[in-house]
Amino acid sequence: MKNFTLPIRFGIATSGSLIAYFLILSLLGLHTNVFFSLFNAVITGFGIYEAIKYYKLENGKAFRYSMGFTTGLTTGGMATIIFTVFFALYSTELNPGFLEILSTQWASEYQSFEAIVFFVVAVMGFSTTVVLTLTFMQLFKTTNNLTVNKP
Repeated sequence: MKNFTLPIRFGIATSGSLIAYFLILSLLGLHTNVFFSLFNAVITGFGIYEAIKYYKLENGKAFRYSMGFTTGLTTGGMATIIFTVFFALYSTELNPGFLEILSTQWASEYQSFEAIVFFVVAVMGFSTTVVLTLTFMQLFKTTNNLTVNKP
């Protein structure tokens, strides 16, 4: 369990940042514009990067690729789960009209539009997590390439 404390802590902090960003957009009336959700990847990426970096600093030479990869996936997964639960609560309890605004195009075509939106939010979060973790691990992995000394 000790191995998961750091990524869970970073995941909670990342989800807090995602929620704060969403609420700020909501206060400004910009939360229905899908363009602003692109910044979620930046917030998630920062959380994953910092978690892997901190984990590598903690473990030093004992750091392995699989450990860093697990740290990144756990951090992003935790952030995604918490944000998806918040989003579901927000759109059904706190602002029930929110999904109606989003569903201007699709509401008549799909019976359970809410489930589709929550699923899309979760899939976007998890796919962002996997892609960013793979990307950042290229920065943190140790190489086994041999260097040739040139005279």
